[in-house]
Amino acid sequence: MEAIKINKLEIENVKRVKAVKVEPTLNGLTVIGGKNNQGKTSVLDSIAWALGGERFRPSQARRDGSVIPPNLHIVMSNGLVVERKGKNSDLKVTDPDGKKSGQQLLNEFVETLALNLPRFMEASSKEKAQTLLNIIGVGKELAELEQKEAEAFNQRRTIGRIADQKEKYAKEQPYYPEAPEEPVSMSELIRQQQEILVQNGENQRKRENLHRLEQQYQDIIQKLEDLLAKQKQLEKDLAIARTSASDLQDRSTEELERNIADIEETNRKIRANLDREKAEDDAKEYRSQYDKYTAEIEDVRKKKEALLAQADLPLPGLSVNAGELAYNGFQWDNMSGSDQLKVATAIVRKLNPKCGFVLLDKLEQMDLDTLNEFGQWLEAEGLQAIATRVSLGEECSLIIEDGYVKGQEMAEGNKKGWKAGVF
Repeated sequence: MEAIKINKLEIENVKRVKAVKVEPTLNGLTVIGGKNNQGKTSVLDSIAWALGGERFRPSQARRDGSVIPPNLHIVMSNGLVVERKGKNSDLKVTDPDGKKSGQQLLNEFVETLALNLPRFMEASSKEKAQTLLNIIGVGKELAELEQKEAEAFNQRRTIGRIADQKEKYAKEQPYYPEAPEEPVSMSELIRQQQEILVQNGENQRKRENLHRLEQQYQDIIQKLEDLLAKQKQLEKDLAIARTSASDLQDRSTEELERNIADIEETNRKIRANLDREKAEDDAKEYRSQYDKYTAEIEDVRKKKEALLAQADLPLPGLSVNAGELAYNGFQWDNMSGSDQLKVATAIVRKLNPKCGFVLLDKLEQMDLDTLNEFGQWLEAEGLQAIATRVSLGEECSLIIEDGYVKGQEMAEGNKKGWKAGVF
């Protein structure tokens, strides 16, 4: 079904409007210009009331000073005629075949946000993003991915901080390359010292035995005559003793004594080395976990991108990043005014493809280049926008002055010959 637009509208006695007749551009931008308090916004409010129902009815609908009730007449591109007139401004919708209907028929093709676009544009970035996700039907799935990404990001951040701390701690620790790999045992060094001392004591005993035998030998020599037999035995013993003692060599305990004296310093260095190695190992482990979470985050982001790439987005370049709306890589507050209007209008169209128009108030914030760019985009997209702007410039499609369309009263005699309810 082709999107429905506004072909013609006639408004009388609504807020500041006295009598206005407009035939908006079918595709593109119709700018209603004028000074402040002349009735520009009243035109938009009238359209919203006519098509949107009682919730859009102005609190003081009848023009101040008028005794004639409001009168609204709108002809849609599908032939529907929408009217509000009479004392209670009752709604009457007539189709091309002459059948009458009511608000329910209008609700089929009139999107609420098209009548109140500022409501969307003033919403938070996350609310805008949620509106888009709900439209394209991936809100729940993307929310789960967003939650998973947030959890992985938080875990990775914690692990990264620990890894940084471990690496910093490892770098701050002293390191002694000359120190042994394992702590030195005091008891082991003492045991080795005792063994040497025992061995040296045994050597000393053997030396003393040799000396004693030699002394005895000398005594026996002196008493050779009396002790010849004993001399022979002693000679044998002496030979044996000499053989036993000839290869004996004492071992020094100097190194062990030095090691014992230095053991605390050595063990301190060993413990420092072990602490540094442990910190480095811990840092590697946490860095490995950090990399794992990085990979998990990248995987989630790719899934999100794939999910949005497959979705039927209302505008090329539109996406959701970190739960916020983005267009061509820019979040809402960094978009140009023209891009913001493009995004908002495209989303409104997606909400209800049957609605081919949108109402925009206060476009004076846009420069002319931005205004023209937006108008060209509307034409290319086959969309209709009716907007107001505080201006009297050539960019305005018509000028509202004192409740009338400027120049229209001259052509149609509105001020002098205009009759209420007749355009």
